[in-house]
Amino acid sequence: MLLLGIDLGSSSVKASVIEGESGSCLASAFYPKDEMKITALKPGWAEQEPETWWSNLKSAILDCNSQLGTIKDKIGAIGISYQMHGLVAIDRNYNVLRPSIIWCDSRAVKIGERAFNTLGSEFCLSRLLNSPGNFTAAKLAWVKENEPQLFERIHKIMLPGDYLAMRMTGEVVTSFSGLSEGIFWDFRSNRLSEELMSFFGFKQEMIPEPAESFSVQGSLLMDIASEFGLPEGIPVSYRAGDQPNNALSLNVLNPGDVAATAGTSGVIYGVTDQTKFDPQSRVNTFLHVNHSAGHKRLGVLLCINGTGILNSWLKRNTGSGLSYDQMNNMASKVAPGSEGLTILPFGNGSERMLLNKDTGCTVSGLNFNTNTNSHLYRAAQEGIAFSFRYGLDIMKETGIDPGIIRAGNANMFLSPVFREALSCITGVGIHLYNTDGSIGAARGAGIGCGFYKSEKEAFAGLKTVGETLPDKSKTTAYNEAYFKWKKLLATF
Repeated sequence: MLLLGIDLGSSSVKASVIEGESGSCLASAFYPKDEMKITALKPGWAEQEPETWWSNLKSAILDCNSQLGTIKDKIGAIGISYQMHGLVAIDRNYNVLRPSIIWCDSRAVKIGERAFNTLGSEFCLSRLLNSPGNFTAAKLAWVKENEPQLFERIHKIMLPGDYLAMRMTGEVVTSFSGLSEGIFWDFRSNRLSEELMSFFGFKQEMIPEPAESFSVQGSLLMDIASEFGLPEGIPVSYRAGDQPNNALSLNVLNPGDVAATAGTSGVIYGVTDQTKFDPQSRVNTFLHVNHSAGHKRLGVLLCINGTGILNSWLKRNTGSGLSYDQMNNMASKVAPGSEGLTILPFGNGSERMLLNKDTGCTVSGLNFNTNTNSHLYRAAQEGIAFSFRYGLDIMKETGIDPGIIRAGNANMFLSPVFREALSCITGVGIHLYNTDGSIGAARGAGIGCGFYKSEKEAFAGLKTVGETLPDKSKTTAYNEAYFKWKKLLATF
């Protein structure tokens, strides 16, 4: 059987087809080739047209079909990963009522803060495990307050992945994980939060029926199958937000498992079976994709805005015209600790793990006589690694204690300097894999439709492509540099 995975991002839609038995990727494509448009009618707003997602999804699938030829008819299940926290509203005829308010839109921040203060921090953190913040529930409340006539026409609200599944199957369904992602879920009572719904004045009928992430949630309609050039009736058997799905793609499913990404921003996502919360709300907790009654699996997510964007800023602005590989090579010539140069990488807005402080990026200890670009490149990568260590220490308070860190072979994890610094400062090994969100969604579809008899079987074909272990000869130097880094951070 072949398995189709879809990854709906904010810049593109990617589709991949894997061979179920081996896990090998046979076809992959993304559209558009530039970036999808994000509309900002006011500062802090960010909207996208769901029809644009659909158009690019179709292009990606047809491209994969072209690569596959006649064996495309062997596709037996579809999985969907999607940009988290977005809001799609439809009427009774399943027509979209307004552009989607997507994850990076900040218009609902004050509404979320009002809910947090009124419902109380104890209720929100112990029952929702999150502040309502700027998540989907708060976005819907913004529509209710500012577009009341449109709000009255809403039949159902959905997350972006729910919308794609609805277009494919005609079924309006969400997931339990998705409800927690939107901050609708009461973790103590294991149900939709009646208190939150009442506070915002939402009718329960607006929320689609939830399904397990791994389950058959509808089948490909005849006209859509024809449009996609695929057989009718293929089940949609998996859906998840992008960060839980990224964790799935790396086989991060059990307590102690940790996934990390380090692109423009950085994310640490760990799995626990303990219902704990951070009293300072520096992390978010969601139902993980394999959570079920009697099998508690919660995903704890920490986001660091200032990570790889520092490295890319240096690449653009140090005037060297170097590639990342050349920068990494130069950084490797400098000893751990960067000869006293310390960089706080926080220059990409406020940081939740720093209690929403916007410290800006700080360069400390720069010596004009001895420091060079090589020192800057190394200190930047060490500073990013130290921010991950700082975040992991916060996550340990919620029950996350990693044995290894798993990551895709991409972005900052391509750098041996970054991997060495992160491994030494955390004391754990790093395993790299050649996988991505669309491939993870394809594997998820195989689990959901029953092709794979277990999670272990689904990931039998996932192999490490690199491993970094702590270098004991350098641990002391890294620890000293981290202590200095933390001391500098404490001044803000």
